[in-house]
Amino acid sequence: MTKIKALIGLKIKELRQKESLSQEKLAELANIDRTYIHDIEKGSRNISVSVLEKLCSALKIKLSDFFNQIESHE
Repeated sequence: MTKIKALIGLKIKELRQKESLSQEKLAELANIDRTYIHDIEKGSRNISVSVLEKLCSALKIKLSDFFNQIESHE
């Protein structure tokens, strides 16, 4: 697992939990498969920018803010 995939996964999980969303609900809101959320949060998926954009929209965060938060964790 690469560091960036792990950081993205951890941030997605953190934001999902902050919004009190299950993986299933986030997947539904982002229109992606629930098992994909699990793999993203584990850091085992190399996700596309379009999937990340869907997730950020579902989590009510701008893509730029998401990356700024990722940068601050490095």
